[in-house]
Amino acid sequence: MFRQIREDIDAVMERDAAVKSRLEVLLLYPGFKAVRAYRRAHKWHKRGWFFFARWISQNSARKTGIEIHPGAVIGRKLFIDHGSGVVIGETAVIGDNCTLYQGVTLGGTGKDSGKRHPTLGNNVMVGSGAKVLGPFTVGDNSKIAANAVVLSEVPPNSTAVGIPARVVMRDGVRLEADLNQIDIPDPVLAQINALQEEVERLSKLIEGKT
Repeated sequence: MFRQIREDIDAVMERDAAVKSRLEVLLLYPGFKAVRAYRRAHKWHKRGWFFFARWISQNSARKTGIEIHPGAVIGRKLFIDHGSGVVIGETAVIGDNCTLYQGVTLGGTGKDSGKRHPTLGNNVMVGSGAKVLGPFTVGDNSKIAANAVVLSEVPPNSTAVGIPARVVMRDGVRLEADLNQIDIPDPVLAQINALQEEVERLSKLIEGKT
C-alpha cells in the first residue's frame, strides 16, 4: 500500500511543474485524492461490496469533482491534472503512467453491453475536455488532443485530434514541438484552408475569362 501511495505521488511530482512538495500533493491535490479513493473503492468492489465501494467513490466525487467508478481497472502512476469534470466509467481500463486532464470522459455510447468503456494502453495522454467513448483501445504511447471526440480505435504511438477524432501522427513521426495541447495540427482547419485556396484559384480563372 505504501509503495502504491509513493508511486501515485511520484506521478504528480514527475508531471506537474507547479508542484512544490510531496506534502502538497498528499494534502491538496484533488487528482491524487481521487485516485487514492478509487484504489480503496476498487478493493471493496472486487470483494463484492458494491454499495460500499460506490459510497466511497461518490463521496470522493463530491469532494474532488472527479468521478471514477470502482469497477474500472487502473494501472500504476495515473496522474489526473486539475481533474474537475473527469469521468471514468465502470468497464474502463487504464494502463500504467497515463495522464488525464480536466474534463476528460472515458465513457460509453449507450449502444454496447458488457465492456462499454475504452481501454487506454500505457503512457497515454488525454487532453482537457476530450471524450473517449466506446469499448475500443487507445494504444500505448498515444495522445488525444484537447476537446477531441474519439469514437474508434487509436493505434499505438499515435496522435488523434478533432471531432470525430482522426489520427494525424503515428509510429514515431512527431511534431516539431512535442504535443502540449497547443501545437497540434487541426485537420478541419487544414481542409477549410484548402477549400479557400481552391475558391481563390477558381475565382482567378473566372476573372481571366471575363
